[in-house]
Amino acid sequence: MSAVETNQNQDQDQNNPQTRDFAMALKAFLMKSSTKTNTNLYDHLTQVLLKIMDERPPDVVDVFEDISREVKRAQFVNKQSTLRDMSEDDPAVTLAEQQRSLFIFPEEQDQEDELLEPALPNLTEVGHYLEQIGVGPGRGELLKVYLALRQLVKTNALPRCRFWGKILGMESNYIIAEVEYREGEEEEDERSEEEEEEEEEEQEQSKGEAYGERDEEKEETEGIEPPQSTYKPPPVVPVEAPGTGTNKCVYYVSKEPGFPWTKLPSVTPAQITCARQIRKFFTGRLDAPIMSYPPFPGNEANYLRAQIARISAGTQVSPLGFYQFKEEEGFEEDELPPDSYEVNPEFEGISAAKLSKSLSSWVHHTQHILVQGRCTWVNLTIKAEELNDEEEEEKEEEPEEAEPEIGPPLLTTLSQDAELFHTPPWSLRLSSYLVPENAVAYVRSNLWPGAYAYATGKKFENIYIGWGLKYAGEGYSPPVPPPPQTEYPSGPEITEALDPTVEKEQELKELEEQEAAKEEKDDSDEEEDEDD
Repeated sequence: MSAVETNQNQDQDQNNPQTRDFAMALKAFLMKSSTKTNTNLYDHLTQVLLKIMDERPPDVVDVFEDISREVKRAQFVNKQSTLRDMSEDDPAVTLAEQQRSLFIFPEEQDQEDELLEPALPNLTEVGHYLEQIGVGPGRGELLKVYLALRQLVKTNALPRCRFWGKILGMESNYIIAEVEYREGEEEEDERSEEEEEEEEEEQEQSKGEAYGERDEEKEETEGIEPPQSTYKPPPVVPVEAPGTGTNKCVYYVSKEPGFPWTKLPSVTPAQITCARQIRKFFTGRLDAPIMSYPPFPGNEANYLRAQIARISAGTQVSPLGFYQFKEEEGFEEDELPPDSYEVNPEFEGISAAKLSKSLSSWVHHTQHILVQGRCTWVNLTIKAEELNDEEEEEKEEEPEEAEPEIGPPLLTTLSQDAELFHTPPWSLRLSSYLVPENAVAYVRSNLWPGAYAYATGKKFENIYIGWGLKYAGEGYSPPVPPPPQTEYPSGPEITEALDPTVEKEQELKELEEQEAAKEEKDDSDEEEDEDD
């Protein structure tokens, strides 16, 4: 049969009414929409054939099912999915953009690198030793911290800076940098703070005088003198000067490497004293208020600075003989040792085996904080006596002289530390007992969980990574509030009696009348006897 005859037969079939009806019924059936997906087979086959004609894959019969599945998958819209679309402000992307500046350095920086090298320790080497003892933030984060410290040193022209540690928070953490104090750095800030305090005191005094004048005017008019209060507030412990005691170093904090650094304020004795009585987790916001009893004098930035001072005073240790007192500052045996020290150039190092066996091989190189909240004791009775002299001209009894508080001197061995809650203050370890000749000796604080110090040869380092809370034994119970003071002594003279009823009043009246009648009768009888 030729092609012409075949076309003629097809035309005849199309013109056939039965064939035309069957084709229309078939097309209607193929265009019937599905009740589940609201699609029809006719459109689906059309799209499949169009895709086959566009791509023209080999062996279409073998991949026809796959092409059909791809067409269905492209048209699928999941309306029941509970997955949330990724937000545009992804925290990981924001952090990466913030940290991008850490890895960008100008080309002309060779001369500056030579100046910055002595200001920062080699954190790569420190991280290597921290990995051996099983602590530290890790290589990646430590590298970012090092780059962030370089930015801090460069922007503020700091003489010396080191990675103090990391304090964990509920919302975000604190990366802490310890900076050596520079003379004259805090003078302007301190003067401004003192001026503000003086202005506030002057304003309060002026307000008090104004209110006092008004009260005096009222008293003159009314002629009533109110009782004067005999309460005298305790003397305020003065703050230690910058570069000494608890304010020997300056501290900067940042939430993450690449975020801006914030300088913490100087710590006061009142803040340290109150921080010893409370336990609060950090939120990660420096301006967050501290809700506690007793009330803390400041916000979270002040509380963080107080905890840093306490942790440093209790956990900053070094191998015996690494530091020595300066020979220029001579002192006698009865006197306290000076608060300054220097590196011993003749220090030859202590073996790791000896450091891991005896606490006498480690010493404290940070001053102890006294009960006053200072590293050096100050006599508060002198100021109290001066105030009393101004107010009272005569004194009946002289106050007893206060005994100075003396803490443990510098470079005291760890073996002299006292236990707390039957717990030894330190634990000694060796990084590897299989290869002790290449191991690192380290000491861990049990009173401040998260504080570590390692030593190998002539090198050592201290680090703290924790929640910033001291060990409190099995369970912490907050201090009980003091009992309320009695306003007046209770007694029969002051205690009020209940009013009598009407019946009792009548009975008392009758008794009084009877007693009066008896007295009159007795008096009259006596008069008659006298007349007789």
